[in-house]
Amino acid sequence: MERDNVTIVSGLPRSGTSMMMKMLEVGGIEPLTDGIRAADEDNPKGYYEYERVKQIADDKEWLEDARDRSVKMISALLKHLPPEYGYRVIFMRRDIGEVLASQRRMLIRRGEPTEAVPDERMAALFKMHVEQVEAWITTQPNMTVLFVDHADVLDDATEQAQRVRDFLGQTLDVEAMAAVVDRSLYRQRR
Repeated sequence: MERDNVTIVSGLPRSGTSMMMKMLEVGGIEPLTDGIRAADEDNPKGYYEYERVKQIADDKEWLEDARDRSVKMISALLKHLPPEYGYRVIFMRRDIGEVLASQRRMLIRRGEPTEAVPDERMAALFKMHVEQVEAWITTQPNMTVLFVDHADVLDDATEQAQRVRDFLGQTLDVEAMAAVVDRSLYRQRR
């Protein structure tokens, strides 16, 4: 690998990023995680998070540990990635209504408030954010991006795993990647 040596899985929260991280892991790409956030009812196969990612605006040193690995990062943080690395970004897309429903269920399970911002307003904000990030990311000289729809992974996991393999240009176990996709976890549908 030349400059493109960090694989980022991104998107809105609850868009399938953990599912994609699991696919990459079983496919043969080691994830950069810290195990702090344990699997739970909302993500029974794990969150695949690395806490230092949230501090990317001020702490970029951890990126050296992310070389040749995959790391999960919400879309709002992508703009803080430094230019000295190359990034292959797998950007997960999911119906905004499903994202909101999934977030609401998670907040309810945690006993947290769910009505801070009305769904219509939040949907508009999310839509605008995703459009801005998608337009921005395609103009970055140190980033390549593959857009993957959550619904497409559930409909044909093998085809989407092949797309990911081809995008990354690596030998990945496509069958293993497809096998970890669990349709029973698709609980918030439009």
